[in-house]
Amino acid sequence: MRKRNRKQLVLLIVKIFAVFVVLGVIAFFIFRNALLNKAIAKVAHKIERDYNSKFEVKQASFKGFSGITMQGITLVPKDADTLLHIQSLTTDVNVSRLLTGKIQLGRLEMKNGYIQLVRNKKGKNFDAFLRSAKKKKTEEPKEKEKVNYAKKAYRLLNRALNLVPTDMTLQNLSLRLNDMGREVSIDLTALRLADKQLESSFGVTEKDKVQSWQVKGVADPRNKQTDLKFFNNDTSRIELPYISERFNLKSGFDSIRVNVQNIDMEGDELHIDGFAAINDFMVNHPKIARKDVVINNARFDYHFLFGADFMELDSTSSVQFNNVKLTPFAKYSIEKDTVYQLQLHIPKMQAQDFITSLPKGLFSNFEGMEAEGSFSYDLDFVYNKNKPKELVFDSNLKKDGLKITKYGEANLAKLNTAFTYMAIDRGVRQRPIVVGPENPNFTPLDQISPYLQKAVLTSEDPSFFHHRGFITEAFRQSIIKNIQTKKFARGASTISMQLVKNVFLTREKTLSRKLEEILLVYILENNRIAGKERMLEVYFNVIEWGPDVYGIGEASQYYFQKMPAELTLDECLFLASIVPRPKSFMWQFNDEGKLKPYAERHNTYIRDLMLRRQLITPEDTLQQEEVYINGPARARLKIKDTMAIANDSIDIDDFLFTIPKVY
Repeated sequence: MRKRNRKQLVLLIVKIFAVFVVLGVIAFFIFRNALLNKAIAKVAHKIERDYNSKFEVKQASFKGFSGITMQGITLVPKDADTLLHIQSLTTDVNVSRLLTGKIQLGRLEMKNGYIQLVRNKKGKNFDAFLRSAKKKKTEEPKEKEKVNYAKKAYRLLNRALNLVPTDMTLQNLSLRLNDMGREVSIDLTALRLADKQLESSFGVTEKDKVQSWQVKGVADPRNKQTDLKFFNNDTSRIELPYISERFNLKSGFDSIRVNVQNIDMEGDELHIDGFAAINDFMVNHPKIARKDVVINNARFDYHFLFGADFMELDSTSSVQFNNVKLTPFAKYSIEKDTVYQLQLHIPKMQAQDFITSLPKGLFSNFEGMEAEGSFSYDLDFVYNKNKPKELVFDSNLKKDGLKITKYGEANLAKLNTAFTYMAIDRGVRQRPIVVGPENPNFTPLDQISPYLQKAVLTSEDPSFFHHRGFITEAFRQSIIKNIQTKKFARGASTISMQLVKNVFLTREKTLSRKLEEILLVYILENNRIAGKERMLEVYFNVIEWGPDVYGIGEASQYYFQKMPAELTLDECLFLASIVPRPKSFMWQFNDEGKLKPYAERHNTYIRDLMLRRQLITPEDTLQQEEVYINGPARARLKIKDTMAIANDSIDIDDFLFTIPKVY
């Protein structure tokens, strides 16, 4: 009897629950349009309150069980141009996931609309949506929670992928950009996603240039996989709009392929695998090179790994451009300290394959160069933010019969003969200087004061006669200093690098010039093309020592009316101090023509360093005297008594007239 009563009670509860569910469903269908419009009104109120913008949907209603259709969707910031307008939108929502508070779109149809980004004198019509909402002053500051990178990345990816419908049809939609009169329009003619196959076409207009882009491939958001290819409708290269005019950066490509094979959460770790490939990639910018830089083929096979307290590019990843293949490893970790790691490995490869694989336009001086033998390369970099002095920087090149058999445009062998040098200052070629006996101002190394040689070596490159072009420790200290100051506050340039930069390269500050400088220095030093003494001799005879003053022969006359062999220790210390900034030498002197205290302290520091290293003796420092500029350089000093200047100096034009000009 009790069992029967219990069954009857359970059955009654089930019936009552079923009635409530049915009534709820009926009520939902009766009032769902009103609830939908109420939800839209709530969103509109929030947008107006938080972003000072008007959001409006002219008509909205449910269609079928889970479909929603909307007409006349607009978003207009106050006193600004319309940001968004969509004529019609229809979508299906996964109801079961919606009940758990998650949105997952199943189907989407959108027609006739645009997103418009405008920046003008009034401001930006999208600025309010970039700023995060301000916290109320009454809120108590919360303790900073530890970020779990794996869970956060997986959550964000899931949210984004759930908003991508499995079936989608888009027609006549535009992205319009107007940045202070720079106008670009990307018009989506049609996009269709069905049965995991995506196909779309875009028209891109910028000024008088019109392009037609295509996107085709597989898009499977529910299984977290995609394989898409971007290319031009014709055989021409895709050119990226806007950035050319905005940033003076020209860039384009024949095609790009983006592949995501796997997004998987395994335990506490998130794995993302896939690859990206690009064909005929071109970039042109004044800070990169003087002409187009082109990479024919490049591919990046990636395996990203996210843990609770780290993000990592796994060493199973690989990068390949043309015939060069390397394996990278990068990691950011906050497990104990904040640590940055980077490792690069180029497995053994033929040197000639490396030379021919260099991006066209980036290494102009290597065009036509030939080599034999092979090499491999490894780089290991570790930086602990809390222990910066423990920075690891290890660069290792292993050679196997590596030899340059034919030089390119930069003929390094000319260092061993007389040649004509022409400095380039701000893109303008200066007067030619013959580096050899034909030039009366050319000074052989044994006729340059030993004090000057030792002072310059001490301040610029103390281990010049022992290194092979680079000083690893100098690079390490430079990196530490630049990271700490968050700017390029310290370089690591050796005399070998300065020599190559002066004789073979321009003074332009481009990525191309710096990379060429590194490679040319390596070739010069490791192929023993010129002896160290000859390199130092050329260095002293070509570097700039002042405004239109090149070589130590001109410099010793310009400042002191002496031959380089006659210079005193104090005069040599001064000359060594101006090598980094020779055109600014005059700021070291006060209005009486004497060195300022900071300049004297610097010279004393270098002198004491030379003493400690036994480059000079205490007897060398006994006859100290003030540095007195009595050559044409004196005319550039800001001295009070102008009459004294006139009586105590030579006219700069007279001096330049006496310098033999060899053309």
